[in-house]
Amino acid sequence: MTSIDEKRVYSDQSGTTTAYVATELGVARVEISGDIVGEFSIAHRCVARDVAVTGDSLAVATDEGVIDGDFSPLGFGPAVAVDFDGDDLLAASEDGILARYDSGWNELASLPEVRAIDGNLVATIDGVYRIVDDGVRHVGLNDVRDVSAKGVPLAATADGLYWLGNGWMDAMEGSFHVVNTTDEDAYAAADDTLFVRDNDEWVEITLPVDEPVADIGFGEGVYVVTEPGTFLSSIGDGWRSRNLGLSGIRAVAVHYSATSS
Repeated sequence: MTSIDEKRVYSDQSGTTTAYVATELGVARVEISGDIVGEFSIAHRCVARDVAVTGDSLAVATDEGVIDGDFSPLGFGPAVAVDFDGDDLLAASEDGILARYDSGWNELASLPEVRAIDGNLVATIDGVYRIVDDGVRHVGLNDVRDVSAKGVPLAATADGLYWLGNGWMDAMEGSFHVVNTTDEDAYAAADDTLFVRDNDEWVEITLPVDEPVADIGFGEGVYVVTEPGTFLSSIGDGWRSRNLGLSGIRAVAVHYSATSS
């Protein structure tokens, strides 16, 4: 089996922003220039449930298994979530098996209903788990829909948005289902509203479409994909949008290279 590190999908993509969107029809590839949403196409047909990028590597969770940047199977069964913890690929199966890939899959834990993985944090119906060495440790909360590990960790739950300090602290009340952060920026989506963190305050963002947010990604700017299939892009001066004409949107992952070849 070829190593995940040997699978390269962006070798000629320096100086560009490319977003990969997991949909029920497959993995959609969207090219972005500045804040202009450009060409898009289905790069691989499958039922994609999650997608993740790190460096030059891509991984996709599908209803048949985890695939890499060449859209080749990696020997893991039907998956609901993938992400990279550093260079390590992590995946969760439909029945809650959490595993790490290293020339083969090494099981870390069996967890109840995994919803999302971000770095070393895992969101489940039973709360947040942190990956430690070759296992996991429960670190609190309940009914967690999404989690973000970068900067100050955040968790989106059925009853609120929480940040991790000395334990989980209240950020906002409400039913949240999406959260994503960089070291400086943080965005979260409730049932019908998108928020951005401004210093210590959370501010509502008015999008040009009234559609529920499916996921949020970062590159040169911030990118939002909605459940009905609208892709939105902002580099700080308003939002541009384009309808992808795709349904069953689940996730977005962004590759951004700041230098041109």
